[in-house]
Order: sequence, then C-alpha cells, then structure tokens
Amino acid sequence: MAGALESLRKDLAGLRTGRASISLLEPITVDVYGAQMPLNQVGTIGVPEPRMLTVTVWDRSAVKSVEKAIRDSGLGLNPQTEGQTVRVPLPELSEERRRELTKVAGKYAEAARVAVRNVRRDGMDALKRAEKDHEISEDEHKRLADKIQGLTDARIREIDDVAAQKEKEILQV
Repeated sequence: MAGALESLRKDLAGLRTGRASISLLEPITVDVYGAQMPLNQVGTIGVPEPRMLTVTVWDRSAVKSVEKAIRDSGLGLNPQTEGQTVRVPLPELSEERRRELTKVAGKYAEAARVAVRNVRRDGMDALKRAEKDHEISEDEHKRLADKIQGLTDARIREIDDVAAQKEKEILQV
C-alpha cells in the first residue's frame, strides 16, 4: 500500500505546473525492439530552457516510436523531430490545460486507489485461506480483517489528500 502511495507521489511530481521537468516524461513507455521500455532507457531527456524538453534518442530507428509515445501519452504534448532529437515544447497553462492536468492527476490517484484495494483483496484472501486451513481462528480472522480495512482506509485518505493538494497546485494561477 505504501508503494502505491509512493508511486502516486512520483507520478504527480511529473505533472509540472510552471516549468519543464524531466519527471514529466519519465512515466512514458516507448514501444521499441518489440517491447515496452521507459523513455529514459531509449534516450537522454534534457531541459534546455524553461518551457522546452528534449529527448536525444540513442538509436535513430526509435525516433518515430519516441515521438508517437510522447504524443499518445495523454499529457497534451506535441513533439517535433529534428534528426535524433525530439523537441517537446510545453504549452502555456491555459485554464483548459489546467483542467486537463487535473484530470490526469485524478487518473493517477484512481490507479493508486485500485492498487491499494488490490493489496487489501490479497490480504483478505490470505486470511480466508489461513482460516480455512485452521491456521487462525474465526476471531483472529475478524480482528485481522478489521486491521487490514483500517490500513486501507488510511492509505486511501492519504491518496485523496495528496491528489487534492496537487489539483489545488495545478489550478493555482
């Protein structure tokens, strides 16, 4: 559950509101060599100026795949190719763009909630198996199930708080 929260924080750090940041492109995966690879394993990401990112692709044959992955990432970016370098100008944050970014942040938060719920489900299944195999009593099962539910509720509240804070930061002009 802590891993889901940490992953959410990392993903939200990539949603920059003002300046360009390398972490904006880090969650993107590229389809190259018949596999999905993180963008930072296909090329070097740089920030030459505050509103521009560049990706210097190491293999010339992967340039089109990198450009397509950035365009299809849902971040609203429009990359431009110059040889082995893909330039990614960051658009000014209009009100509409800020709304789009809050939707992306919401998707990240929902994915984290689902991950926490999956961990809860796995824990509950393990408790049921342990009770069925007579490793724990019915009372112990109930006590541990309540504890797992409490941890789940606490993590989901943390996820909601982190997401709300990021949405507030994005919408701030």
